[in-house]
Amino acid sequence: LFCNIVYKMDPLSNLPDEVLCHTLSFLTTKEAALTSVLSKRWRNLIAFVPNLDIDDSVFLHPEEGKQERYEILQSFMDFVDRVLALQGNSPTKKVSLKCVSMHDSNRVDDWISNVLRRGVSELDLSIYVTMDEYVLLSTKCFECRNLVKLRLESLCIGYQPDRICSDPVGWLAGGVFLPMLKTLVMKAVGFYVDEFFLKALPALEELVMVDVFWFWNDTDVTVSNANLKTLTMSSNHYSGTFSFDTPSLVYFCYSDYVAKDYPVVNMDNLVEARISLLVTEDQIERARTPENYLLDEGGDNVVLRFENVGKLMNGIRNVQYLELSPLTLEVLSICCDSMPVFNNLKSLTIKSDKDHTWQAMPVLIRNCPHLETLVLEGLLHHVGDKCGDVCNCVFHLGKSRSLTSCPVKVLEIQEFQGTMKEIDMVKHFLEYFMCLMEIKIYMNVVNTKLKKLRVIAKRMKLDNKNCNVQLLVNGELYKEWSAQLSL
Repeated sequence: LFCNIVYKMDPLSNLPDEVLCHTLSFLTTKEAALTSVLSKRWRNLIAFVPNLDIDDSVFLHPEEGKQERYEILQSFMDFVDRVLALQGNSPTKKVSLKCVSMHDSNRVDDWISNVLRRGVSELDLSIYVTMDEYVLLSTKCFECRNLVKLRLESLCIGYQPDRICSDPVGWLAGGVFLPMLKTLVMKAVGFYVDEFFLKALPALEELVMVDVFWFWNDTDVTVSNANLKTLTMSSNHYSGTFSFDTPSLVYFCYSDYVAKDYPVVNMDNLVEARISLLVTEDQIERARTPENYLLDEGGDNVVLRFENVGKLMNGIRNVQYLELSPLTLEVLSICCDSMPVFNNLKSLTIKSDKDHTWQAMPVLIRNCPHLETLVLEGLLHHVGDKCGDVCNCVFHLGKSRSLTSCPVKVLEIQEFQGTMKEIDMVKHFLEYFMCLMEIKIYMNVVNTKLKKLRVIAKRMKLDNKNCNVQLLVNGELYKEWSAQLSL
């Protein structure tokens, strides 16, 4: 009796080293290291993997009965040391380092220096610390000529942690030069640098700053870069003044408390802007009252602060696509007299809620002479003494003169609930938007009975042969809409 033994070849192991290393680059570094046990063929491939994805959280969740936390942290750091030592001077392209626990800052600094020395082009650093811990980012990150993309999260930049309460040390101003950097993302970062910081990034095209702490809150901040194309700023911290000297900017997303002033806003080539200003309820109350000239206890004139937003709007006057939050619209009601004309604006998106007014809408619509599309995310809003010019909330002698002069052709209404008040507003728009050709009404309905939709459709019997009205339920055209309109 003979037994035929067939040895099956592993087709994956027959691939060239370059292909295998490229494949391993899509795994985390720990997963890539585990492949070394497959065979001798795989044992040393980790040394040539161009991408590193190092995350200590995969080490910090041991099964019950395993090592203590300190031992696990030590094991993690030893693992990183071994991987970097094994790779030697082999080139690296992309490195992601995530530490959810405090580590030896000197060793972390050595890791960063290692990959920078080997020509890394994309570096992602996320080092999370508690309020009583500090990690001062190494200056080496800002002296690399190969970096193209840099992402920083939960780090401190540009000051000495033991001198937070004294004079910060802005050592970055004279030591930064990243000639190839195109993208810089900073999230939850303590930031103390001056305007020269961005000037040391001549190739920068995209800047994202989320929850960035400017030391201190009264700091006057200047974002200045001649080549910057995209700027995203999202925070909720009070500041002094904000200036933007970004002549090449095409996309601007700004969400923060209203600054004291906007001395310089240079965005002549802007195409799209999303503005979401934050204010306190007390500031809104002061702005709405006739005695709004009164000062806050700190000497801050709320109305003057809001009026300075007019400078921000004037700086973005060439924009083609504009989105405004409910609070932003509330603030703009104070600076209507300084509202610029948006000659290039094609699409305007207004977000609404029941707590904030439309009082800036009449001026805003009149100052958009070439508007083609108006998007209203919600129709319900706080009734003011001036918003009646563009809606049917209150009687107004010059009612709807803003709408009749508006050239808008497409009206999109989102978050529609089907109330009689909303239906009346739709009819109002049909009557006074003289150039209107299409209305799209979006309803997000969950488990709504078909009977209710039929009632809404019947109530919205609209006689306007020149305008195509569509009711879209959960993104799809309501099938019985046409039939209901003919009732």
